[in-house]
Amino acid sequence: MTSLDNSSKNSSKLNKIYFIFPIFALIGFIDSVYLAAKYYSGNISCSLISGCQEVLSSPYSEIAGVPVALLGALYYLFILIAIMLYIDSQNKWALKIVSVFPTIGFLFSIWLTYLQAYVIKSFCQYCILSALTSTILFILSIMIINKKEAKQLL
Repeated sequence: MTSLDNSSKNSSKLNKIYFIFPIFALIGFIDSVYLAAKYYSGNISCSLISGCQEVLSSPYSEIAGVPVALLGALYYLFILIAIMLYIDSQNKWALKIVSVFPTIGFLFSIWLTYLQAYVIKSFCQYCILSALTSTILFILSIMIINKKEAKQLL
């Protein structure tokens, strides 16, 4: 296989990642907006598991008076804008955002999942969806960085 074949294969994989990444950022955004709206309404019920109300009414549902769900919505919106900016203009700052912020989001999701499991002792299906979305974005960001580095080497 020639380096040209490898280059087109890497480019094809990057195009798929660029298509998938915004979809998961949008899923995370919608999930977080829904959760924030339910937080402000004061009533949320889980359809698959019980525990959403316990998680949303816990002291860990806010940081400095701001609901974690609202912070999540802002996070996912920021990531969505950054990936779209990068796809559109190949902006290097947008690539840095796409490579750094999903790592922060992933680590924060680990912390929040730990709190649900061991401190609150209840799980929220919407929070779990957000953690899964954050994990997928983290993996995709690693793939983008690795593909970009491989492309530069060729």
